[in-house]
Amino acid sequence: MSKTTLAIIAAASAGAGAAITASMYSLRSQSERKLETTISTTTTTVATSPSATSTPIPIPAKQIFADANQQAGPTGLSTSAPPALGLGPVDPAGLFEYGFPGPIADIATRQALISSFDRRLRNPQWVVEHITPASLALRDGDRKHSVFLEDEKIPEKFRAKLKDYFRSGYDRGHQVPAADAKWSQAAMDETFFLTNMCPQVGEGFNRDYWAHFEDFCRGLTVRYPSVRIVTGPLYLPKRDPTDNKWYVRYEVIGNPPNVAVPTHFYKVIFAEDGTAGGNVAIGAFVLPNAPIPNEKPLTDFEVPVEAVERASGLEFASKLPLQRRKRLCADTTCALVIKEYAQRQKAFAKPSNSSASTAVAKR
Repeated sequence: MSKTTLAIIAAASAGAGAAITASMYSLRSQSERKLETTISTTTTTVATSPSATSTPIPIPAKQIFADANQQAGPTGLSTSAPPALGLGPVDPAGLFEYGFPGPIADIATRQALISSFDRRLRNPQWVVEHITPASLALRDGDRKHSVFLEDEKIPEKFRAKLKDYFRSGYDRGHQVPAADAKWSQAAMDETFFLTNMCPQVGEGFNRDYWAHFEDFCRGLTVRYPSVRIVTGPLYLPKRDPTDNKWYVRYEVIGNPPNVAVPTHFYKVIFAEDGTAGGNVAIGAFVLPNAPIPNEKPLTDFEVPVEAVERASGLEFASKLPLQRRKRLCADTTCALVIKEYAQRQKAFAKPSNSSASTAVAKR
């Protein structure tokens, strides 16, 4: 790993937070796992009737600082009635009678993916997929039959909408590619929910380098019988040369402005050897949401998994023992095979009227 990479990681640890910035541009260098019930709070309900004041108020256990001896209920919720604790003359938890503010993680479990949606930024926090040689060999889905959809499972006021992308200049960029779900038309259709999309730069990124990167991931199934991938957006700081301070700045699209435009995207790849308790080759990559020359080596964007964790606030391999881990780019060649998606797209593009929002059909 280069000294530059180590310096960025050290800066992040020292308090710069997600100090993997656009400078990363130049760096070189199981669905078998169950989702823990504490990940999702979408089923959290709070009593709002005046008569419920004597009833224990359900509060997500992870959302409170409870005494070490206090037990959470079987649902993962604290069932302690705050007024009965006798800790003082005030009752802050009484507010939860009117509703729990959140944050809420909207978890969607679909055939080809599982996603967690960020209501504030109107983008997914992460989207998980699983590909195998068998799944990629099937050809029962065709994206010409799929359409982009708003996800009605998200409350309307927090939902990303099709009109938000209208004339935005950004593509509706798949996090799990449609091409990874060709094994079923229904599965492919589900990759077109906007909860699987983020605004992505089109030419030079979504239709080019990012598409080649997705193809690289599919190519890993030639060597590995099982490949699991988590993909998502990042909003990373960049140093302002005028005052030498770090700032997080990103565009917001829509009218009113609703959907954040990520500064970067990550993929964390788990390439499994196919044996129970076997080795897992892990690769983490962070790419800027900007045009990237196809000649740029993929290894320029390789980063430690811990760097993505610090930048995203997520954890990816906390239950995978170190002795089972291998570095992906040491175990196989991390290089792109360039396919001219953009040219092919122009050749076969369907006629569209001027009211259509920016979209691509590259995968």
